[in-house]
Amino acid sequence: MEPHASSGLMLVVSGPAGSGKTTVCDRMLENYDTIGRVITSTSRDPRPGEADGVDYYFFPPEEFGKMIDHGEFYEHAQVHGRYYGSLKREIDAKLAAGIDLLLNVDVQGAATYRQASLDNDALRGRVVTVFIQISPEQVRERLEHRNSDDDAEIQRRIETATKELEEAVHYDHVIVSGSRDEDFARLAAIYETERKARA
Repeated sequence: MEPHASSGLMLVVSGPAGSGKTTVCDRMLENYDTIGRVITSTSRDPRPGEADGVDYYFFPPEEFGKMIDHGEFYEHAQVHGRYYGSLKREIDAKLAAGIDLLLNVDVQGAATYRQASLDNDALRGRVVTVFIQISPEQVRERLEHRNSDDDAEIQRRIETATKELEEAVHYDHVIVSGSRDEDFARLAAIYETERKARA
């Protein structure tokens, strides 16, 4: 991971279930040594093989709750009774060092970062949001192809996707999803253009 001369940018990527956002984000991290990932914090215990500060930052639930109260996270959520969040100090330090960051978040998370970029000097002018757009019909087709969810879960995800698609207008860039290679090429082009603009 190589920093560049100017302060880093934060590429925030969202998309409904089945949009392939996780795949394309993983590919970006593999292909660009200028991009780092944000290490998420969690209140759950480490799993075998996981290391603090590498896979996650691990905090006891009580400490995590105090950190939320003190405003130490840009965004946080409780999932299955455990906290997850993105530390401000983790993000701010990497951006200040000229390291670009890539985040794969839902539309609520993207809205949080969009607002933070207006309120927080560390993020001002550095957040670039990208929405990967697919139709509800494509969501169904791709989820059925995965063969990992039952009909009720697929329907729930389609309903969620329909609401998420309405948020696309708030993003800086929208990629109409095609093949995985096409989506990667489009996201890479956005990143390279935005990076040059800040050089």
